[in-house]
Amino acid sequence: MIHRILQTTLGHLASKYPVITLTGPRQSGKSTLLKHSFPDYQYVSLEDLDMREFATNDPRGFLANYPRRVILDEVQRVPSLMSYIQTHVDEVDETGMYLLAGSHNFLLMESVNQSLAGRTAILKILPFSRKEMQNGGVLPATINKQIYYGAYPRLYDKDLQPDEFYPYYIQTYVERDVRALKNIGDLSRFTRFIKLCAGRIGQLLNLSSLAVECGISVPTATSWLSVLEASYICYLLRPDWNNFAKRLVKSPKLYFYDTGLACSLLDIKSPDQLDLHFSRGALFENFVINEFIKKAWNQGQEADLRFWRDSQGNEVDLLVYDGDKPLAYEIKSGETFQPSFFKGLVKWATITGTDIDRLHVIYGGSNSLKTSNGQLMTIDDISL
Repeated sequence: MIHRILQTTLGHLASKYPVITLTGPRQSGKSTLLKHSFPDYQYVSLEDLDMREFATNDPRGFLANYPRRVILDEVQRVPSLMSYIQTHVDEVDETGMYLLAGSHNFLLMESVNQSLAGRTAILKILPFSRKEMQNGGVLPATINKQIYYGAYPRLYDKDLQPDEFYPYYIQTYVERDVRALKNIGDLSRFTRFIKLCAGRIGQLLNLSSLAVECGISVPTATSWLSVLEASYICYLLRPDWNNFAKRLVKSPKLYFYDTGLACSLLDIKSPDQLDLHFSRGALFENFVINEFIKKAWNQGQEADLRFWRDSQGNEVDLLVYDGDKPLAYEIKSGETFQPSFFKGLVKWATITGTDIDRLHVIYGGSNSLKTSNGQLMTIDDISL
């Protein structure tokens, strides 16, 4: 098993809280991580229909059989169980009693927030980070391959090719998980909606345009996008505009949690195809931003990430907040450094009064350099 960085945080918090809640995409390694980290715990999956019916129809009897030290997987399938867990952990008052896992963020967190507030630590996990893959000896050799293959553990555990994994992942997601979240009648149109979203990676979100191209209403597009967010397929990067007087863009940008999944949706058939693909720059940008999210989540923290763009088109791809002053990053897929890479950063720094030591360019090359306008970084520099 490839070591997951989150394991350290998971073990620490299990000694502090009666309940740990772990959420993330399907097949991102939640169950494997919990089983490996807590080998003496019982494991129960509420995907099992018999167990689900038992927990639903007789929650007290169910918990009597599993009073402590148990992993409950896909626990969002029985949301009513949370109230009984709350009562039980309050009575027993021990740490590390229940480890809950689920892949539907909306359904799971709605139940957790209602019943387990103050009793659970909430952690999130995504597919492998580059550091985890490097440490595990499975990191693909080139950036194009890393983008194309993505990071889902099953690809590397079972030595699968992307075309042997992602089409079935998408099919299973649409036919199974979407039905659990929304009553979507036209699943083929929903699949088209996901593909259209993949074609808009790194772009400002225009729901009206997306709805028209998919042949649905704007409210439907809004609802479907919330489904994709809740199930960890894609996310929105918010603009940073509150602290500036200038006219700034206020629409979010759209990204996917895994670039391998996005490549499959874009019908990219090989890493070599990326070299000339119109989305190559956007996919590289998406890939880099995902690493920042994984780094924060693996430490048990929320990722406070934003971007900046003014009405004249000046832009900073990523602002990483850790306190009041952010670190600023421009992301360029090109392998050859050009001084113009720092143009948007310098403009932003002038407006905000930011020191150049907080300005960075992450590019597709292999050399890190300190310049008069900030730090030039490689993708390896953010994986440390």
